[in-house]
Amino acid sequence: MYDIKALYEAISPEDAVSLLTEHPEAIIIAGGSDVLIKIREGRLAGKELVSIYGLDELRGVTKEEDGTIRIGSLTSFSHIHRDPIVKKHIAVLSEAVNMVGSPQVRAIGTIGGNTCNGVTSADSASTLCALDAIVEILGPDGKRTVPLTEFYAGPGRVHLKHNEIQTAILIPKESYTGYKGCYIKYGMRNAMEIATTGCSVNVKLSQDKKTIRDIRIGYGVAAPVPIRARNAEEEIRGCSVCPETIEQCGEAVLKDVTPRDSWRAAKDFRLHLCSTLAKRALTEAIKRAGGEI
Repeated sequence: MYDIKALYEAISPEDAVSLLTEHPEAIIIAGGSDVLIKIREGRLAGKELVSIYGLDELRGVTKEEDGTIRIGSLTSFSHIHRDPIVKKHIAVLSEAVNMVGSPQVRAIGTIGGNTCNGVTSADSASTLCALDAIVEILGPDGKRTVPLTEFYAGPGRVHLKHNEIQTAILIPKESYTGYKGCYIKYGMRNAMEIATTGCSVNVKLSQDKKTIRDIRIGYGVAAPVPIRARNAEEEIRGCSVCPETIEQCGEAVLKDVTPRDSWRAAKDFRLHLCSTLAKRALTEAIKRAGGEI
């Protein structure tokens, strides 16, 4: 049994906003893979819940007229992994979400829940950061958007007001056209494992495949929140496709990451992982983009 004070079923996104406004102590529940666990553990016991799980308009992947890929916040990981639009244009995200939890978790867990819980270890987060993803938010005053990299407020916190809900993740056309990516997750097991560190790299090569025209590097568990390694990106952008650039990238990312010691891994080990994963992910992304190392 779960200790829940009340459950309100939203009939539309706007209704969810109204319910949250009427019940200032209520929290959103979607798939429930995070919230129900916290209720069972007692951390959210006795809470009022506003369920948005029945809002099918917040599910699915579409490509808009301007080329923007829109991923509804209630879209499950398993749906994203199989979706033909994702596989064609942002295959790296398909790979990343397929590393979340177990098949059961991927079937019920949602991309919105994974980003809104604010944890740095979320498998989708570093890849979405490297895709320049934008968060769409609905509140009493209508919709607003914010870059995902600015959405995180701190460990387990996001810039989402109590009576706002995340409605979609947006990937602009210019953020994926001509890019190829690779996400690498390091964990002690191959399944049901929280990332010790995760690194996602997107690259766009020159026409002759000899130069890195652009690069975006996202990390999870390398700082209190998912981050972009912007200093490293600036240093590697415009460099030749060669082993020396790969090594340079591995050194450059250490200027951006700030991992910590924890019971799961020491800081020094995570620093080593940040460097190693960046080199491996960049190498694979270059190969996928048609380059040779």
